[in-house]
Amino acid sequence: MDIATTPTTPEGNPELADAAPTPHEPPVIRREDYRPYPWAVPTTTLDFRLGLEATRVTATLAVERNPAAEPTSELRLNGDGLTADSVTVDGAPVEWRMDGADLVLDLPGDKHRVTIVTTIDPSANTQLMGLYASNGMLCTQCEAEGFRRITFFPDRPDVLSTYAVRMEGDKALFPILLCNGNRIAEGDNADGTHWAEWHDPWPKPSYLFALVAGDLVANSKPFTTRSGREVECNIWVRKEDLARTDHALESLHRSMQWDEEVFGREYDLDLYNIVAVSDFNMGAMENKGLNVFNTKYVLADPDTATDADFDAVEGVIAHEYFHNWSGNRVTCRDWFQLSLKEGFTVLRDQLFSQDMRGEAVKRIEDVRILRAAQFPEDAGPLAHPIRPDSYREISNFYTATVYNKGAEVIRMMRAMVGVERFRTGTDLYFERHDGEAATCEDFVKAIEDGAGIDRTRFRRWYSQAGTPRVAVLQAVEGDRLKLTLRQTVPATPGQPDKLPMPIPLRLAVHSRGGALGAERLVVLEEAEQSFDLPLAGGDPVLSINRGFTAPVVIERDLSREDLVFLAAHDDDPFARSEALQELAVGHLVGTASGTLSAEAQAAGEAAIIGAFRASLADNALDDAMRGELMVLPSETYLFEVMA
Repeated sequence: MDIATTPTTPEGNPELADAAPTPHEPPVIRREDYRPYPWAVPTTTLDFRLGLEATRVTATLAVERNPAAEPTSELRLNGDGLTADSVTVDGAPVEWRMDGADLVLDLPGDKHRVTIVTTIDPSANTQLMGLYASNGMLCTQCEAEGFRRITFFPDRPDVLSTYAVRMEGDKALFPILLCNGNRIAEGDNADGTHWAEWHDPWPKPSYLFALVAGDLVANSKPFTTRSGREVECNIWVRKEDLARTDHALESLHRSMQWDEEVFGREYDLDLYNIVAVSDFNMGAMENKGLNVFNTKYVLADPDTATDADFDAVEGVIAHEYFHNWSGNRVTCRDWFQLSLKEGFTVLRDQLFSQDMRGEAVKRIEDVRILRAAQFPEDAGPLAHPIRPDSYREISNFYTATVYNKGAEVIRMMRAMVGVERFRTGTDLYFERHDGEAATCEDFVKAIEDGAGIDRTRFRRWYSQAGTPRVAVLQAVEGDRLKLTLRQTVPATPGQPDKLPMPIPLRLAVHSRGGALGAERLVVLEEAEQSFDLPLAGGDPVLSINRGFTAPVVIERDLSREDLVFLAAHDDDPFARSEALQELAVGHLVGTASGTLSAEAQAAGEAAIIGAFRASLADNALDDAMRGELMVLPSETYLFEVMA
């Protein structure tokens, strides 16, 4: 899921100011307290009689004891604002009770069919979680805990079920009826209603359930998978928006082809539907086979949209599609593992965008976002690891740390094992855990086994918060450069003492005389470590954290001459951009603070102009990269540096 705002608090979304308040002190949920749910739910059958003000939901759950859990006769089904009209077990009425919002009943045997009928009012659902009405249309949002607002259910990500759904409603109000999976039947009734039946053969958690009913039209174009199956691809919007959906549809096709080629992942249903809703309060949601988007990430007018608009549509379309495997076919065991699906999928959409638009510029953009959004999180009072240990409200953990830093952590694994062995590891991960709810540990172990390495210490990146700082010291010893690196991980709330973390760093030693050194990868494992590097010539200049191999802050003392050389000649585009930024920041901060003499100011301006001139004259750069190198530091960033 891609979240635009924090959806469950009025402060994060002003439109929710009249929503029911959350408990003043909700209970603390701890990762260490995880226990498997005592009942498996192999199949779920849902029957919807749709209405804007009254929708009747009949849910039939096939339940059986979970051999991996502590046995109990109690079946606890989560609810939120629901009242059961009736409850039966194996066709007979039973006694049941409410415990807070949950419905609880006792089951005597090992297997049962539990049927619950509820009636809900979508028009009154101002939280926009569960089933809600939107401008005459019905829509759902179930991540993280919205399904319990539709029917009573074990609404947790480790309960996977295959779903069969029947939808019935007024054809004039809801001419289009959409759900997860494949449409297996449809028809009209004599009273002006119509119906559709859907079946999703792949087990999924309840947070991936989706339903849409309304007056929509589709831009359609089939996609043929590498095995020869034809997939019907549809972008569903209101009629007036149809002309602005071509780019979204083409982006979907590119994503499907790229995932086959790069990660070996083929789409697994006969249909892929995307619905754009103007007041969808998330950015987008990866519901299996039925993505729901805010229109911002689907519509792009060729006459008015900017390059950034087109890039945003393509990136979010790709992100939600890639969730089909990294999030849907393999989901997360509990919400503490959120980065398992989101961090991995962010990395996948970043790699896709690099291949579509150019690696260098995309990498610079991603790092800029990380530094602007995630580094402050790591330095603030709400700093948390990418796999938190506890929470009160899970929606508070849809953060840049879980998403963006989570992607950087997996990118580091990819850098350390290499692209081919990383692919072997991800193949193993999907093979081992297809149809399961997995953990971050499962993912790391699959990469280790696929690559044939042991990275026990690397797990610290999942448990420790904070942005590591790496101090760089160097000394020339004969024809070698002795490089000493020291890492510190700042104290964060609840974590005053940190252990050293493995930090991969791509680096090269150039010569200011013009010779460029070969790139190599070093891994800083200890608090302090030295490396012996060959020189490319006299006057060595170190290029470090090339491509932003690790999400760290590099602390180095480079002369203006070294920065000018790197900005003009470094063969790594990211390192080149970094040098230019350091050059500009140093000059602008020094000028604004009054610490530079007139002579130093003139020399600094000349150096920056010279570096810009070299970038403009470099025919090896494309226009996008040339433009990126011309970007000066933002005022916000300068203020942070000067604070």
